[in-house]
Amino acid sequence: MASAGKFQVLTLTDVAAERVRGLVANSDKNAIGLRVGIKKGGCAGMEYTMDLVDEPKAGDDVIEDKGAKLFVDPSAVLFLLGTEMDFEVTKFRSGFVFKNPNEVSACGCGESVSLQAADLNAIAR
Repeated sequence: MASAGKFQVLTLTDVAAERVRGLVANSDKNAIGLRVGIKKGGCAGMEYTMDLVDEPKAGDDVIEDKGAKLFVDPSAVLFLLGTEMDFEVTKFRSGFVFKNPNEVSACGCGESVSLQAADLNAIAR
């Protein structure tokens, strides 16, 4: 289990871990996990990204939690530090949900967010 400092970058709820395991098991390719990152986009400025991984990239932060394997893009680590990844199913949608302490704001539809880098000084305390 990799971490930034003494903290794991990202944690998974039981439901999210189950969903990640299911996506990997049912993949058309030889997936070994799920890559999580961020990209510029959406009305709030940033969006979470997720892709199946068949081979890790250099610099990936590898997280193994509850039997699920995540690969965090190195450029996203400071924005995801302390985040809990969940999976929810409602009457109208289902998908991963991120409870991110570095989120400054989010758009009304919930598809994009505004993030700031984690304050590493506050975490070290």
